[in-house]
Amino acid sequence: MYCLEAVIVRGAPELDGFWKVPAGFQDTLAACSELGTVAYVEADYFGGTGTQSAQVWHRGAVVLGPVRVAEGERFSAAGSPISQALRALGVQRGGHVDEFDAAGLGRHRRVEGWLATPNE
Repeated sequence: MYCLEAVIVRGAPELDGFWKVPAGFQDTLAACSELGTVAYVEADYFGGTGTQSAQVWHRGAVVLGPVRVAEGERFSAAGSPISQALRALGVQRGGHVDEFDAAGLGRHRRVEGWLATPNE
């Protein structure tokens, strides 16, 4: 079971365009963003093709998104949805390919890999 399944709010609206976010979780994300900027991102890839979606909240309001790229679509000039969200969180690309790379998010291909990684 994914951790997010534990926070589903029965009967609450879903976050449009996202595949895995639990119904009602956007209210939790908005509330958390009162303390600092919060992003929710999704990616689904297989064989090098896939989709990405992202949305960012700050002080209870959506400040980015939802930004989506469907399978077969190219990223906009602003970058991938995930890189745009990371930029909104303050990640700087520096000498890396993009913000995703700069944040080291390419180290694991599945959520389970992140959960098994000790604090670095």
